[in-house]
Order: sequence, then structure tokens, then C-alpha cells
Amino acid sequence: QVDRYLYHMRLSDDVLLDVMARFQAEMVKGLGKDTNPTATVKMLPSFVRSLPDGSEKGDFLAVDLGGSQFRAHQVKVCDDGKQSSQLESKFYPTPKEVIQGNGTELFDYIADCLSDFMETKNLKHKKLPLGFTFSFPCKQTKLEEGVLLAWTKHFKVRGVQDTDVVSSLRKALQKHKASFDIDVDVLALVNDTVGTMMTCGYDDPRCEVGLIIGTGTNACYMEEMRHIDLVEGDEGRMCINTEWGAFGDDGALDDLRTEFDRELDLGSLNPGKQLFEKMISSLYLGELVRLILLKMTKEGLLFNGKVSTALLTKGKIEMKHVSAMEKYKEGLSNTKEILTELNLFPSEEDCIAVQHVCTIVSFRSANLCAAALAAILTRLRENKKLLRMRTTVGIDGGLYKTHPQYAKRLHKVVRRLVPNCDVRFLLSVSGSGKGAAMVTAVAYRLAAQRKQIDAALAPFLLSLETLREVKNKMRTELEYGLKRETQASATVKMLPTYVCGTPDGTEKGKFLALDLGGTNFRVLLVKIRSGRRRSVQMYNKIFAIPLEIMQGTGEELFDHIVQCIADFLEYMGIKGARLPLGFTFSFPCRQASIDKGTLVGWTKGFKATDCEGEDVVDMLREAIRRRNEFDLDIVAVVNDTVGTMMTCGYEDPNCEIGLIAGTGSNVCYMEDMKNIEIVEGNEGKMCINTEWGGFGDNGCIDNIRTKYDKEVDEGSLNPGKQRYEKMTSGMYLGEIVRQILIDLTKQGLLFRGQISESLRKRGIFETKFLSQIESDRLALLQVRRILQQLGLDSTCEDSIIVKEVCGAVSKRAAQLCGAGLAAIVEKKREDRGVEHLQITVGVDGTLYKLHPHFSRVLRETVKELAPQCDVTFMLSEDGSGKGAALITAVAKRLHNVGQK
Repeated sequence: QVDRYLYHMRLSDDVLLDVMARFQAEMVKGLGKDTNPTATVKMLPSFVRSLPDGSEKGDFLAVDLGGSQFRAHQVKVCDDGKQSSQLESKFYPTPKEVIQGNGTELFDYIADCLSDFMETKNLKHKKLPLGFTFSFPCKQTKLEEGVLLAWTKHFKVRGVQDTDVVSSLRKALQKHKASFDIDVDVLALVNDTVGTMMTCGYDDPRCEVGLIIGTGTNACYMEEMRHIDLVEGDEGRMCINTEWGAFGDDGALDDLRTEFDRELDLGSLNPGKQLFEKMISSLYLGELVRLILLKMTKEGLLFNGKVSTALLTKGKIEMKHVSAMEKYKEGLSNTKEILTELNLFPSEEDCIAVQHVCTIVSFRSANLCAAALAAILTRLRENKKLLRMRTTVGIDGGLYKTHPQYAKRLHKVVRRLVPNCDVRFLLSVSGSGKGAAMVTAVAYRLAAQRKQIDAALAPFLLSLETLREVKNKMRTELEYGLKRETQASATVKMLPTYVCGTPDGTEKGKFLALDLGGTNFRVLLVKIRSGRRRSVQMYNKIFAIPLEIMQGTGEELFDHIVQCIADFLEYMGIKGARLPLGFTFSFPCRQASIDKGTLVGWTKGFKATDCEGEDVVDMLREAIRRRNEFDLDIVAVVNDTVGTMMTCGYEDPNCEIGLIAGTGSNVCYMEDMKNIEIVEGNEGKMCINTEWGGFGDNGCIDNIRTKYDKEVDEGSLNPGKQRYEKMTSGMYLGEIVRQILIDLTKQGLLFRGQISESLRKRGIFETKFLSQIESDRLALLQVRRILQQLGLDSTCEDSIIVKEVCGAVSKRAAQLCGAGLAAIVEKKREDRGVEHLQITVGVDGTLYKLHPHFSRVLRETVKELAPQCDVTFMLSEDGSGKGAALITAVAKRLHNVGQK
């Protein structure tokens, strides 16, 4: 009979899966900026961004308002290697006149209780941080601020709704500060659900969901920031307080609500509100049972149809009665005793029927709660892109703790609804008190960590003034390099390239180009056509240069190069032709003419012996002679930067500057011959290869070098050399990042303070990883995966810090590069004697091309530091290959003109 009577309260798994889907849709609605105003599940951001990591320590206070009693707590958190915490509490009543009076009285009462607590614990005269557990729906805009949206749970205090409860508490405490000598700093406003998650999170790092099933019901969980439209920023996670009690307030659960639910709602303090909570929480289940028993009695199904006063009295049957009647082990004796106390005088059949009603009502509560929790767990799993997930749910509340069957039923249903989640349920010990202290402790830890991280990264933040200073110093060094008497001691070498013109479109023919400048070596055949069908066709082959050859003898290196050329000529079937050749040699060279280049010094990891001070063209010619298989006309030795400028100059005659921002960093530009004192003649222009990587080798930019730059320099192949390049080029940025990460890990701010083997390895952090990590499209989950590939097991918080470190290092590199370039465009403007300069810069290099922010920051810096120059940046198409061929073609054209 009871089963038939309460048929609608028995929910099948299909119905529960449907409820789960409805709740998931409500969560999405609550998280969206446009849909949140009409969402019933408010998904309130809590501004709790981090779970405890075990390093929290100190003394904290917490006050807890929201249940039947008000509580004050002192929590000692120890970081003694064992990670422990002690809790001392005192309970105070919450008189009806306080919880239904006015706001000033309420907050004065809280301050009185706290003052009394501090007195008994001898805590006066100490300034302590306090966490305020306030278990009502609040809209937070920061951790220590919250505007009350609505009272729930029998609370109805006037003048508090729509105001910030933290400032009200602070005001009340301020009054006490003078008279009672208590000094408290309110650091965090916490919902009891969040407190529960944080308490359990201290004991189990997997805990990322908090659940309350007691007088009220609610859940919170850690959501990805990128999904929370209501809060700025995409980095990391934040705890969302779902306020799920209001699920169904828009009618979404009407098909599941029975006549008893409707009747209970009409008689409540807040009709039409918190409908889900009214089907689940212990505050309402006893009343629901009473309404069912009343109707059954009226219909003669119970107690011989005799309606007692107890059945007519609202609130007479409480949750404690329901729990006691469901203690099956004790048979029917509990049920009989309780019903007799209520003057109902039951028969044995009555007792069985009443027990069954209680079971169905509490079972429905557990079922609905499990469906909504399953929706949250599914969302967490999908956020993490996992097929199977292990997680922990921190749980608190009288119904869960004291009801004999509730916990077991809830666990069973959750596991049935989400079979791909391995869920551990962890009972919280004083979640709302200790939890508030934990949130405060984490906030305290994060604030201290933030200070340390800011201190480590502060030297990378360059002011506009500092950048101007760098620009002016670069200008001075450029002038030193051009003047005869200072050139020898100049750090920016300003090497003449003997390239005296840019392409004019009449170049044509077949050319070979060689490109040596990194770990790969290329040979190219370039066909240039002029006239109306002007075009450049290229065929190339890439060969690797093994480390033993890079760091072997010069003879071995050039023999390897000639071997590669022979392979290519064979491959292209052009071994017999004596073609003009341009040799891109991307290392500092002192040139005496366009086909003579003396190596000043190796960079980029090369260390071949017997090369420095030698003419590389002669070394190449000798290696060709040694092989004695083919002959080539070596017309030009070219720097890749010059090649970049020439390639862009072929497309845009306004291009007079070449910039490489890749493995290395360098610039060349067209200088007036009259300014180049080390070359005879005053007519026309010549391209100057600045070799600006050496800027600062005389100590002129030591004021902006950090301790990390010094460590990278000392560990490099050429300590004390190329200091500017080591702050701006791709080859070194990853190494700077690695040094910072080691330092932060030593300070206990990263990777749980453990320096892994991989972090100790030089060069592990390639620049491509910087580009990937800083990509705006990359979620932190993917950042974590990149770090895992590098053998760095990181948390979500670690990933945020690593991303921030990468950003600081690459931004500084782009700004310094921009400051150097600004010095050059300003010099060009002044040399031309114009108010306003329009010029194009040809650019190449992986850092400029692939890094998500480098090019933008570089352009912005140039604009800021050289406002009278309108600079266009043009991406070069293969400067070192095509560029070398174009230089060879231009040199041939100029040579022929000269001969004529």
C-alpha cells in the first residue's frame, strides 16, 4: 500500500541519469556570463584558488555562522614534516532574537562571542588572521568580501541582504578593538561547503569536491578558471560554490515533486525557493514524513484513521525521529516508542508502514543528492580529459553523519551513476571551522609565496626609463663600432659586409647557396628570373652536423661541408657546372671584401679548432681542392641577417634593416659610407653587420643583468661574451627559465620543493617549450602535460607559476631587442635628417615567428621608444638561402656594371 502510495518518490536509475543531465545543464548556465542572471544554480565563485599543499603553518581563528549554534575556533597548523593541525572550539547559542533581529545586533553578537573566546584562550594582544564561515549564498568579488544574496535555514536578519558581510563584521570588531583590546584581521569569507572541502583537502590532496548534507545541503568543487565567465582570467582553478539548493526553482524538477513537496513548500518561510534543498535536507525530511502520515491517516490507512495533535502540528516529527525509526537492527521497537510518544498508539502494521515511509523519503533524498553529485564528478572528469578519474569528496552534515543508512545509500548510487570515477568519501572533522582556518592559511601561504615570486621576477620587469637607457647605450656602442679609433675595443663590432646594394629586380641566373649557422647545414640551388615574370625558385637539401664535427677540427668541419655539397650536386645532376656561390656563414666575421671573411669567434655551440682568425672562404676553397671533384665560383660570404634584409629588399625596396630573433640574435642595416671610418670611400651605402649580441660585454648593461643571467653566462661555452644575446636569443631563454625554476623550487614555491633529476639537466628547457607554454590557446592541463614530458610533475598552481616565469623572461627578451632596434631606426632617421622616417625591417628567426607574444612586444617597444619612426616588419622567406643567392646575384650585377 505504502509503495503504491509513494510510487512517485521511488526514482529509477534512468530518472536519476536524467536529473544528472538537467543539473549539468544548470551548472553550465550558472557559469556563463549571459545565462547566469536567469540560472537557478548560481555557481558562485568563492575566490579560493588553491587547495592546501601541506606547507601551511601558523595560528588562525575562525568563526562559524550558519547552523543551530555559533562557533568560535582556534586552529594551529604545523608544518613539522608530519603535517598536523589542532583545533580548539567553543559553542555559543544563536538566540531567536539574534537570527531574526537586525544586522547590527547580529554582528555585535558575533564580535562579543569572539572576544569571549579570545579571552578564554588567552589570545588577546595577538594579531591573528581570521576566516569567517558564513553558510548562506553570497556573491563574492574577492576572498575577503561577500554580498549576501538571501537568507536560508530559518535566518531572517533585517538590513543585511545585499550588503558586504565582511565589512559589517569588521565594523563590529573595530568597536571591540578599542574596548576589549582584540586585534583580528578578517582574511577570508568562506562557505561551510568550501570549508569542508578544504579540511579534507588538508588530509587528502585528491579532495576537490565538498558536500554538505545536513540542515541545509550544498556542494562545491574546483572548476577551471577558463570556464568561469564571471571572473577575469583563464589561469588555474577556483572553487565554485554551486548553491545547488535552488535547483528546480524554475520548475525544472516539477515532474518529480509530489503533492507533499508542494504542501511542505507552501508552509515554509520561503515558498518557491530552495526546492531541491526541500527534497533533500534534514530540515525538511521530518516534515515531509509528517505530511505523508497525516494524509494516510486521514484516508484510514494508518492508526485506525485517528488523527492525533502531533500529526497536525508542524515540525512535530523531526529528522532525529526519522533516523531513529530507520534503525532496522532494533526491529520496530524504536518506531513504536517514538510513535507512542507522539500519542499515535500504533499497531505492528502501522510501525512497518511508518518505517517504510521514512525509508522511501530518506532514500529519495540520497538518490537526488547522488545524481547532482554525479553531475559534478562527470564535469571534473571531462575538464581533466580523463577516461577514468580518482577523486575524493569531502563530506559533512548531520544527515550524512547520524542517519544509519544514508551514507551507504549515497555511495552506492554515486558509484552506479558514474562507474568511471573512483570516489573516496572522506568525512570532514569540523569543516566549517577548521576549513575556514585552512582557507585563511592557504590565502596566507599564497600571499607569502606571491611576494617571493614577485621578488624573483621583479628584475625582469623593465621600466620605460630603463629601456630608454638601453636604447641610448646601444646607440653609443654603435657609434664606437663605426669609428676607427674605438672600433678595436668596441663590443658591438659593426662589421662591414661589402654588400653595397639591395636588389633592383634585374637579377637573373642560377646560383648555389650554402647555409651554415646552426645544427643543420643546407645546400640550395636558386633560379632567379627577372622582368615581367620575375620569380625565385629554390631546391634544397638539409644535412645534419654531428656534435663531434661542430666541436672537432676546422679541417673536419669543412670536409664535412664539401661532402654535403657533393651529395647535393650529384642529387641535382649539376656536378659539372661552375656556378656562382653565396656562402651564408652566420658567425661574426671580419670582411676585407665581399668574398673574404675572417672568423672573429665561434658562437651558438660551435667550437671547431684552427678556424678563429682564418678566412672561411679560403678554408672552403681548400676543402673543395682536397676533394678534387668539382669547382665553384665563391662570390660572397654572407651573414644570415644580411640575407634576411636582402630577401625582404627583393619584395620591398624600403627594407634597409635585417633582424634575426631566433637561436641567436643580430641586426644589420644599410649605413652611409661616410660614417664607416674603417672602410675607404664616402660614396653610397654599405650593409653593416652589427653583431650586437656582444653588446654589454664591457659591463655597460650590468645593472639589468640578474643573478640568473650570470648563472647562464657562467655555465655557457663562452663566459663573459655575447651578454646581450644571452638575454634576448632563443638559445638561452629556456636556460634562464630553468635557473629561475630551480631557485623557486629551492624556496619551496614549486614542485613541492623537490628538484627533480630532469630540472638539473642543462638545456632541458628548449625555447619551443616556452612558446608552447605561453600560448594563449593552451589550457593549464596541456601546460602540465608539457612539464610532464620534461619529467616535471607539476600541480595546477605550479603550471601557473611556470607560465608566469616563461612570460617574464620572453617579455624582457622582446623589450631588450626592441630597445636595440629603436636605437638603429632612430640613427637612420637622424642620418637622413628627416622629422619622420618610414622604413621596413626584414625579420627571421623562430622566436619571432613562433613565439605567441614576442613579435607583438617587440613591435610595441620600438613604437614606444622611436615614436617618430613608422616601422613595418616584414617576415623573411628564407633569408639565409634565398638571401645568399640574391646577394650573389647583386654582387655579380654590380661587378658586371663595374667591368663595363
